[in-house]
Amino acid sequence: MSNLHQFPTTSSAAAAPPGLPLPFDPAMAPALRNRMLREALPEPLQRLLDRGQVGRHSRFTEDGFADVVEDWTPPDGVTPRHAALARHALSEIADTILAPASANHLLGRVLALLSHFPAKATSPEVEQLLAMDWADDLGEFPAWAIDQAARRWRRTRKWRPSIAEIRGLCEEACAEENALAARLRAIAMAGERAGETGSTTGAVRPVLASAMRRMR
Repeated sequence: MSNLHQFPTTSSAAAAPPGLPLPFDPAMAPALRNRMLREALPEPLQRLLDRGQVGRHSRFTEDGFADVVEDWTPPDGVTPRHAALARHALSEIADTILAPASANHLLGRVLALLSHFPAKATSPEVEQLLAMDWADDLGEFPAWAIDQAARRWRRTRKWRPSIAEIRGLCEEACAEENALAARLRAIAMAGERAGETGSTTGAVRPVLASAMRRMR
């Protein structure tokens, strides 16, 4: 995949979104990152997050058991004001922390990773198709999650990665942030529904927040 673009190497701290209103350092442990993000949210949102109902159930696919997933339901009393706060926080998280990596960064990181595991040469046409596949299948992830996945693979594996394997590591890297975003989205939906019906109930369909355990 020699036709992919290189990109300048940056440290983990430099990979953090610049000028982020919410505190975030991808080099921190996931649990600590999540705690700092929650503590930076408006207090009304923090209280709702603490009072939500958590349930867990097994998820199955056509191949059998896949993982255990978490369902989170907002508490009663969610208002349109809560919805506005949640939407604002969601916008900040989506536009900064979870913003998809640029194509150059993504393909550059993939090229660097695959260069550690040489494979037989392919034609330029096939290389271009391979690059498009990687860009398509990893394009939803932020740069810091892709960087973490590549670093983890380099340090723990001795063979060339597949797209599915790197996707799994990317999903794991930003699982805490996606789970928080899913809960904020559930709060926003509950508050908006309360505004439409004139009630203050938080009863909405539970939101699939994150996989708690995966088959390995």
